Amino acid sequence: MTTTVVKHPTDLLSMVGTQLGPSAPLTITQERIDQFADATGDHQWIHVDPIKAADGPFGKTIAHGYLTLSLANCFLPELLQVEQVSMGVNYGAEKIRFPSTVPVDASIVASGEIISAEDNKGGVKVVIRITISVEGAERPACIVDTISIFYP
Repeated sequence: MTTTVVKHPTDLLSMVGTQLGPSAPLTITQERIDQFADATGDHQWIHVDPIKAADGPFGKTIAHGYLTLSLANCFLPELLQVEQVSMGVNYGAEKIRFPSTVPVDASIVASGEIISAEDNKGGVKVVIRITISVEGAERPACIVDTISIFYP
């Protein structure tokens, strides 16, 4: 795991193009998938029925795309830590894509790139493109441009 540490939010203004990560690996268990299904009400068999999914198109259950997306927030502090902040705010996300699936028991890792950084009402608004990949897979599982504001 490689974490980029920034002393002050304004330091981000000169870091556009900086590569972040990779994160530590995270294994996607059936328990995590089931918990996400319960939290969201999405109990589609490709996610929660290992027996039926074994005969399905993926050969086993797969994580929900939105579960994979939600883990961007889990990975972000592993990729970037900003010191001297009073708070950091998740402002939104753009350009979300799911190029491939995350099979149960797969290990995923995240990497990032600072796409833009600008002053924003007393803070610094940063767009970070997070790419979540299944270890050993050809295509990433999720690519999302996260938007955060860090306030000194």
